Amino acid sequence: MRNRLLAVFPAAALAGLLLSPCASFAADDDGGLATLRGAPIQTSIEASGDALKKAVESAPLERDFTQQPPLVSHAVDNYPVTRNFNKCMDCHSWENYRKEKATKVSQTHFRDADGQELANISPRRYFCLQCHVPQVDAKPLIANTYQRPASVR
Repeated sequence: MRNRLLAVFPAAALAGLLLSPCASFAADDDGGLATLRGAPIQTSIEASGDALKKAVESAPLERDFTQQPPLVSHAVDNYPVTRNFNKCMDCHSWENYRKEKATKVSQTHFRDADGQELANISPRRYFCLQCHVPQVDAKPLIANTYQRPASVR
């Protein structure tokens, strides 16, 4: 009986949170988007795909902050990365980057969690698109006054 209560309680708590009035982030009365503070976000059906534009094939964009992973400057729609194969390495490996005129994988990707050098890419750095995202030409969703720090300009 006690085990059953321990299993049911977290599920009930989660359902209560999701259905509570505190979860006002979902939508306003008109069915549009709203911020956590209730301010409406201007959007339309036609513009909703803007943030999902295809990757821009161009020179890489400059980084916005120190330690930002570089953006991918090409489409990656058909780039399989599985347990046994990583399409990114066809061009970005240390063996191929010159021939392909691509950026080589950083040496930091060849260290394990303890800082030990590895012969191959570390498993924690193997799935490239976890950190490196394709750059797109999309309008900002909200007004933004962010400026790059002088150290990365």
